[in-house]
Amino acid sequence: MSAAPSYLARRWLPRSIASRLYLIIFAGLMLAQGLSFALLYVERYQSATAVMFNTLEHDVGTSVAVLDRLPAAERSTWLNRLERDNYHYILGPGEPGRSLSTERSRYVISMIAKEVGADFQVYGHTISMAPERYQVHFILHDGSPLTLEITPHMKPLATWLPFVFILQVILLLLCTWLAVRLATRPLTALAEAADAMIPAAEGPRMSQDGPTEVAHAARAFNAMQDRIAHHLKERLHILAAISHDLQTPITRMRLRVEALDASPEQQKIVDDLHELEHLVREGVAYARSVHGGAETPARLDLGAFLESIVFDYQDMGRAVTLSGRVTGTAMVRPQALRRVLSNLIDNALKYAGSADIDVQRTAHDALNITVADRGPGIPEDELELVLQPFYRLESSRNRDTGGAGLGLAIAAQLVASIGGQLRLSHRDGGGLMAIITLP
Repeated sequence: MSAAPSYLARRWLPRSIASRLYLIIFAGLMLAQGLSFALLYVERYQSATAVMFNTLEHDVGTSVAVLDRLPAAERSTWLNRLERDNYHYILGPGEPGRSLSTERSRYVISMIAKEVGADFQVYGHTISMAPERYQVHFILHDGSPLTLEITPHMKPLATWLPFVFILQVILLLLCTWLAVRLATRPLTALAEAADAMIPAAEGPRMSQDGPTEVAHAARAFNAMQDRIAHHLKERLHILAAISHDLQTPITRMRLRVEALDASPEQQKIVDDLHELEHLVREGVAYARSVHGGAETPARLDLGAFLESIVFDYQDMGRAVTLSGRVTGTAMVRPQALRRVLSNLIDNALKYAGSADIDVQRTAHDALNITVADRGPGIPEDELELVLQPFYRLESSRNRDTGGAGLGLAIAAQLVASIGGQLRLSHRDGGGLMAIITLP
């Protein structure tokens, strides 16, 4: 049962840490601001009430004495002079009402009665409660009735106070935004640096300036990146060294076998050595593919570049076509991109006998280069697995069918090393599409 509220709380919380910090800090500041405003309002109300009570009895006593001594004909001219925010005088008996309803009204009338004395026969009635309004009745010495109508209320807030409150809220918004931005900027930089890490040796370094925690995280990230790069280089150097060193004894063995008398067994050994040589060459190619990002980028006409690759295949009598066109130039790494496209086109020709190349520019100004075929395709659950090194779709070791399992891995490695992405998908109507996305 306790998991449900926790789930609902997580569901309604913002997704990003910046939004959560902004919500928490701003809500806390607004709560503190609201509490301060409420305390100010209560204190102002209590102060105004205390001031009213302190001055009411003396002011009423003086006003009643003035009206009592004035001739009856002149009393009306003094009513406006004696009027206050919370009460005013009426010449006459006032309105009928009921007995006093609140403790405050009884207290006020008792103070007035004590101040003016028993000669004025002071008593009071409640006229209404919403808003509170009650009257105090006097009998002047000449027998004329006099009524004091009291409407206790707090003075309205100053006209400038709402503007100050809005200004404070805006200031809180700006301060909260600045605090959250300063707190989350290192996390954003860390995420961008992690996303920018590529297999090609050196990746972007994080600045080690700033607060202690940020500098410590930056040093840890840079050290982790160095360890990963060193480990990757070491593994690839081992693979390249083993593959390179195997070429010499394999060549000697092939030469010795070819010098033997021709026989079925001799031919089988030669075929095995050719297969072993091919595997070694692919191992060296895979080890070198990680350094595709080290090639200097060059600006070239991508349409002309793709046409040259297609024409080379067509000159050899291969069924390779190009559709789509991009205008202008693009910043790419030509040798690495040529190796990737050649690898994908060779695979398409091998399994389907033809290759269709299409190039398009996306809405985000990225480049999509698609190499499609009408071959047998790849099962859905293996589209990602075939991009891993040494993964083969079939268990046979036949070079004409299964291969060594490095072709697509080399292509994916090269595309990643130059900052792009390679993905595979099914082609409508059957076949496979290899889509290269370049920023």
